[in-house]
Amino acid sequence: MIEFQTVQDGLAFDARHIWHPYTSLRNPLPTYPVVSATGTKLTLADGTELVDGMASWWSAIHGYNHPRLNQALVDQASQMSHVMFGGITHPPAVQLARQLLAMAPEGLDAVFFADSGSVAVEVAIKMALQYQTSRGKPEKSRLLTIRQGYHGDTFAAMAVCDPVNGMHGLFQSVLPHHLFAPAPQLKPEDTWQDVELDAFESLLAAHHQELAAIILEPIVQGAGGMRFYHPGFLAGARRLADAYDVLLIADEIATGFGRTGRLFACEHANISPDILCVGKALTGGYMTLAATLASRHVADTIGQGEASVLMHGPTFMANPLACAVACESLAMVAEGHWQQDVPRIEAQLKRELAPCRAYEQVADVRVFGAIGVVEMKTPIDVAKAQAFLVKQGVWIRPFGTLLYIMPPYIATEQDIQQLTQAIAAFCQHFA
Repeated sequence: MIEFQTVQDGLAFDARHIWHPYTSLRNPLPTYPVVSATGTKLTLADGTELVDGMASWWSAIHGYNHPRLNQALVDQASQMSHVMFGGITHPPAVQLARQLLAMAPEGLDAVFFADSGSVAVEVAIKMALQYQTSRGKPEKSRLLTIRQGYHGDTFAAMAVCDPVNGMHGLFQSVLPHHLFAPAPQLKPEDTWQDVELDAFESLLAAHHQELAAIILEPIVQGAGGMRFYHPGFLAGARRLADAYDVLLIADEIATGFGRTGRLFACEHANISPDILCVGKALTGGYMTLAATLASRHVADTIGQGEASVLMHGPTFMANPLACAVACESLAMVAEGHWQQDVPRIEAQLKRELAPCRAYEQVADVRVFGAIGVVEMKTPIDVAKAQAFLVKQGVWIRPFGTLLYIMPPYIATEQDIQQLTQAIAAFCQHFA
């Protein structure tokens, strides 16, 4: 087992040499040394236990150190940890593809295994562009999406993230220029109004001849703002995609496998996309793995094109260890415990976060599935907030103006209460 030589030495080396997500080595944010994790708890080097409200960025849906997932890794490692996927297949990949296609929205029939969520989005965009080129319409090379979305940090994915809050300003000279409609304003609980789709349809009507696909995060916009929108918008996007001859890509990397109270968020609108991206919870948070699923029509059309093959192939594609643990994770999802857990968590979050609305600095409180969000009126000082929350015995990672939690589905009533009380204490302390 690898351990810190001393905790302070490890932290000092980390601060000097290791980039963390969205941080500076010139002025690094404090880090907290985790030495183990079990169930819903992270254990720091000094023995402090923290209830994890983030599920490791929404992926550890079954909690940490789960015996079934551990055993899947051990069993597979005794056979083979990795083998190239070019010209070779193996049982974990075949089994995982079977499980994914059995669970996915109707009509999806082909699976491409990717390294991460961002890569799954890159592959989805490639699929859409190759599809259009293969059917003799290379001019259909742009995408349409909505503002306040997030689809990943790699270049094609960045290009369809929100153009204001994303990274367009830094990389605009090399990013493709896509189309952005206003973000939907109607919430899931609102009464649907068709006018919500007017601006979106206007862009489609004006630009459909150059559009390859629409890409959306169904119902829940994640890291772009943790916003929830009405399923009617997604249903309308599916209808308009068909009417204007463009594909629909659903990015369910954050929402797939039960997070919103449905197996996939697309089910809230009763629609199936042409291409679907999944990741995060796919392996239960154990290893990096994602997948891009497509309809048989999309797959066959790409195969009939000039290239005849899908132009992508990562070295660690369909890694057997990752596929094996994903098979077990999906088997656990298929058992359906989340169907009781997610509504239970949702009800408690609604009940216990609602009082935060009374604080002067709170702009909004919203809950959808096992997702709870408290939005402040001003940006949160992450270092100060993190230190305060750790003292409350929880791990919650704020960003921008948002304090949000997406806990493991196994989180108990006591776990959720500790998380919501910490959020309320933060609102009171910083109000």
